[in-house]
Amino acid sequence: MATTIEVNKQSVKQLLETGKKQKFIIPEYQRQYSWSDEQIQTLFDDIVEYTENNNESTYFLGTIVSYENEYNEQEIIDGQQRITSLFLLLHALYSKLESMFKTDESKNFKSQIESSIWEQDELTAKVKYEKTLIISRVMDDEGNKVFSNILIRGETEEEAKDNYSLNYNLFVKLIEEYATTEPELFYWFINNVLNKAILLPITADSQDTALTIFSTLNDRGLELSDADIFKAKIYNRLNQERKVDFIENWQQLDYDANDANESIQKLFYYYMFYLRAKENDRKTTTPGLRKYYSKDNFKHLYDSDIMDNINTILNLWIVINNHIEIEDETLVFKQ
Repeated sequence: MATTIEVNKQSVKQLLETGKKQKFIIPEYQRQYSWSDEQIQTLFDDIVEYTENNNESTYFLGTIVSYENEYNEQEIIDGQQRITSLFLLLHALYSKLESMFKTDESKNFKSQIESSIWEQDELTAKVKYEKTLIISRVMDDEGNKVFSNILIRGETEEEAKDNYSLNYNLFVKLIEEYATTEPELFYWFINNVLNKAILLPITADSQDTALTIFSTLNDRGLELSDADIFKAKIYNRLNQERKVDFIENWQQLDYDANDANESIQKLFYYYMFYLRAKENDRKTTTPGLRKYYSKDNFKHLYDSDIMDNINTILNLWIVINNHIEIEDETLVFKQ
């Protein structure tokens, strides 16, 4: 079967509006939202500079890699940090417009932002503020609720320290300052965010194809993890009940690995050497992780015992790094 990839340059508004037909989903296996205040400041400053230069060209924001999952949703494989930040920025702009004197410009841009963040009635265009066009399901992340509350109510908890709240509040502050100091440019700033900032959505026909694109972008220098790819591929093969257990096990593995001064990425690396020894692989060249685990149609990655064996590898390093004994741990792999 031929692989299908759709690439279509779109403005922020054009892309986000597609969420009305196929909601954006940040899946369970993704990383938590982690953009810093420095990245938020850089994004804002770049759009300010673009606006003040009265640039006739477009401003490129980067790529979004997704695929249509079985529930007719746009499941985001790469670009979740960027698209999450854009939703926060747009709601912060909307909140500012709500507080301003009503003009033709403010009404226009409020309408455009509403169409980019929330569902609307098809006949009346009435906004359904409780139904956002993006949902985060990142496993074991309280921030999912925070993100949803910000997009629905435009509110953050007092003294909140999560990245969603901190970045949203920073956007609110930056927007207030810019609207005060540059009132004549403020509406042009909003217009540029919505209609001149360009994203390159890459839509794949399957998760495997999307992950291949994700992997290729990683090879070009983006900070993407092999372990994230493995997590997605294992997760995608499980039934719903086993998915829940897998999410909990992966989260605990990640916590325990960090506590032992290791990482899941390293654990897969160590396990690869065990498997190579078991296979009597005497090659002196060490293969890349993705190349190794993808051979024979991901035979080793899809082994039913892989999580147990990875945990056994971790226990070995807990003993070595933390200088403790683990009761009843035999450190023997299942055959």
